[in-house]
Amino acid sequence: LRDALDELVATPSEATLAAARTAWLAAREPYAQTEAFRFYDGPIEAHEGQLNAWPLDEAYIDYVEGMPEAGIINDPDSYPTIDAALIASLNEQGGETNIAAGYHAIEFLLWGQDFDDAGPGARPFTDYDTSGAGTAANQDRRGDYLLAAGDLLLDDLGAVVIAWDPAAAENYRAEFLAAPPEQIVRRILLGMGSLSGAELAGERISVALDTQDQEDEHSCFSDNTHRDIINDAIAIQNVYEGRYGTLEGPGIYALVAARDQALADRLRAEIQASVDLAQAIPAPFDRAIVEQRDAVEATVDALRKQADTIVEVATLFDIELALETL
Repeated sequence: LRDALDELVATPSEATLAAARTAWLAAREPYAQTEAFRFYDGPIEAHEGQLNAWPLDEAYIDYVEGMPEAGIINDPDSYPTIDAALIASLNEQGGETNIAAGYHAIEFLLWGQDFDDAGPGARPFTDYDTSGAGTAANQDRRGDYLLAAGDLLLDDLGAVVIAWDPAAAENYRAEFLAAPPEQIVRRILLGMGSLSGAELAGERISVALDTQDQEDEHSCFSDNTHRDIINDAIAIQNVYEGRYGTLEGPGIYALVAARDQALADRLRAEIQASVDLAQAIPAPFDRAIVEQRDAVEATVDALRKQADTIVEVATLFDIELALETL
């Protein structure tokens, strides 16, 4: 993704913009599957606000319809130099929708606002053309912002990689493995259960379903929200089954099955059902919440059901697991 951003800014064209968008979509696939590792105060939490915060106020970053001079990009008097440090300092400054960094800031800079019911945003590549033929103003600053946001994304992701690296001098991995077994299992179940219930079923799906507002969907500029939902559901399944892609190892399923085979199989079936239902939500998501509400509601119900079962699993191990609800 970072390399594709370089190409776009260096040689803006339809092709380099398309390549950058494709790279962004590809980068979202593995990231979404890490979200089952959140919600228990692990190393990702120190960076998540700069990585994946949403929804964002587009006018905080750049021009929007009817406001051609909006945003950090179009305010050189206040922000003469755009770099990663500036973007980090401005992220969520003055309000939780003042998102300056992360995947969704980059998404907005690649797609722009989405005014198409049937497709994503359509920012022109000429927004980055500094030859004198560019569209919008401050094309050079927009390019600086895009590259700086890419740098910051790499820094934040890199910090999480180091936190789990067994070769690092100080890392979270050693602390995690040194904890009592019941505490380790509690953290794992808390990540699975919190993502299942309050986060995915609640914040990411139900809020948009209730408001029917495109601004409340996760990847609203690229119309990639259906993939966010699917990959979050798969993330929970990955942890339960002990796999990621072609990598396989012990999972929570084996641990539960050793004590209660029926409960282990029931949760396995519920998780598979939620993955299947998530995959059945028609794209784009911003139309599904209006026109295919039954499919969306069925996914929410399945995710909440499995969250309740995850609490049952915790009880099996004498672990108290109080999940937030929304």
